[in-house]
Amino acid sequence: MKSIFNSPSGKSYLIPFILVSSLFLIWGFAHGLLDVLNKHFQVAFTMSKAQSGLVQFSTYIAYGLISLPAGIFMKRYGYQKGIILGLLLYAVGAFSFIPAAYFHSSNPFLIALFVVACGLCFLETAANPYSTVLGPKESGAQRLNLSQSLNGLGWVLGPFIGGQLILGATADDTMALTKPYILIGICILIITVFFFFIKLPEIKEEEADEKIVAISTTRLNPLWKHKHFVLAVVAQILYMAAQSGIFGFFINYVTEQDPSITPVKASQFLAFGGMLLFMIGRLSGSFIMGRFKPDKILSVYAFICIIAMILVILGLGKISLYALYISFFFMSIMFPTIYALGLADMGIHTKKAASFLTMAVAGGAFSPILMGLIGEQNIAIGFIIPLFCFFFILFYGMKGYKM
Repeated sequence: MKSIFNSPSGKSYLIPFILVSSLFLIWGFAHGLLDVLNKHFQVAFTMSKAQSGLVQFSTYIAYGLISLPAGIFMKRYGYQKGIILGLLLYAVGAFSFIPAAYFHSSNPFLIALFVVACGLCFLETAANPYSTVLGPKESGAQRLNLSQSLNGLGWVLGPFIGGQLILGATADDTMALTKPYILIGICILIITVFFFFIKLPEIKEEEADEKIVAISTTRLNPLWKHKHFVLAVVAQILYMAAQSGIFGFFINYVTEQDPSITPVKASQFLAFGGMLLFMIGRLSGSFIMGRFKPDKILSVYAFICIIAMILVILGLGKISLYALYISFFFMSIMFPTIYALGLADMGIHTKKAASFLTMAVAGGAFSPILMGLIGEQNIAIGFIIPLFCFFFILFYGMKGYKM
């Protein structure tokens, strides 16, 4: 196993790999906490479901605003400095929850979440390429899968720890909101210290660009003339809309379908039911993709998610709850699959196309607000938004991906 972390000269990159992989864990944890905050804000600040959707909005909108500046910063100053800046922004946002608690208003918390998300943009821009270069080229995908598994673990721990510390407190205890963020803020500062002193290898993007130009068979059309890429951006926006909506209102849906289930218990179902299935889906995705075409898998998974959302909307008790769980597994591979299909044969446009597909994460900003408006009295009706999104993803998997 150690050989996949060795450079051509024999130098071990195991410690740098562990540090870089820790970034996947902490941003997964941050995203997992959002779904707990959504439910808590409804009670603590007497917010409607649509208003609580601002929790997701304040986070995901940062991806649309900060992704390109983050890329420009790293191109000029390097990925390691970008990681350090991202960690510091994350820490500032996390510790900002402490003064925010004294205002007894949701707005300071939403601003703190935006700052956290700005840090996440820097970390996500840097971590994926670093994970692939910390060892032999031929084992880059294996290292990335290992790192991504920690990301899935963060998605599980976020709602579990957040549910215990936040939903387990009284509704008027705004200081409860600070507890998980103080914990993660301290961890981030410790990781930042390590990144200050460790030497990471440089990622030579110029060489990669030359290789892309050399092997490109793509017509030199403008970026937006490539139909399969344009549709991929739309599909990615809609996927993120579906994901953030389903994750954000999972606790609401479970407690409305079965009033005997407390929000704390529902957060445990989210962590060890939904998010665990999501992680398993991601881990099994690379194995399945090696045996079937990605477009076929995307189509089948999207169709199953459509059936699941119909059952969720109908509100059939346990059947609908199981359908909601199942959707976590089958939407798990959609983001990376759409990403890969959208970049196929983009040649010299690959890097720019990748930046727009990353910015598409901002699609998660709006759906929780729309779902809240539609499902204020019955959140099950709000799941018509993810249903629409999965229909488009099914179309992309069947026809839209074709060049």
